[in-house]
Amino acid sequence: RVCFTRLMKSEKKFFVDQLNMLVKRISQEAAEGKDTSASNGDLLLRLHSQYPGDIGCFTIYFLNLVRLEPGEAMFLGANEPHAYLHGDCVECMACSDNTVRAGLTPKFIDVLTLCEMLNYTPAPSSSKIFPATQSQLDPSVYLYDPPVPDFAIMRIEIPASIKLYLVSAVDSASILLVIQGTAVGTSTAAASEMTLRRGSVLFISANESISLHLSSPDGMLLFRACCLL
Repeated sequence: RVCFTRLMKSEKKFFVDQLNMLVKRISQEAAEGKDTSASNGDLLLRLHSQYPGDIGCFTIYFLNLVRLEPGEAMFLGANEPHAYLHGDCVECMACSDNTVRAGLTPKFIDVLTLCEMLNYTPAPSSSKIFPATQSQLDPSVYLYDPPVPDFAIMRIEIPASIKLYLVSAVDSASILLVIQGTAVGTSTAAASEMTLRRGSVLFISANESISLHLSSPDGMLLFRACCLL
């Protein structure tokens, strides 16, 4: 905590000079064919090229570097700093209006609030990753149920062999996101048929089910955010 706070409160000229020296050294080592992985060299150079002189380039040395494979998930509790560096993911969070930034952004950084609110408890990255559980009632559904009651995520993989699929009702309202595939959706609550394709987002009321008539030869991949009451 003391080290991170000292970094974030340091004068801009000081940390920019130090960052430039570090980038210069790692760039030279990389040009000479040396292994810079111990210094997260590739990541540092990439971030510095995107956000030159940004104090967030130093924060990578306080955090775990995590590579998630398709289908993997991780849970981050309140006040845990994190950054998405590359690739696409589905993120779900509890209701909040207090995002505080630490760097890698052109937006305002509230240093005092940031340093006071963060959780500084160290932990290995493996402790943040949790697996999905396949539903016993529907083998197409994989549930990511985090250790909080605010939300849960379902990954729905509908195989190409299924042409009619029922998105089951749950006790809370939910949001359905289409990642892959096409279908026509119908429900008792909808006034007309709904055409769903990649990028479509559908709000589903509590206790409402949706029938999907698939037209994609490769099946569908959906994510559903809800609250398991």
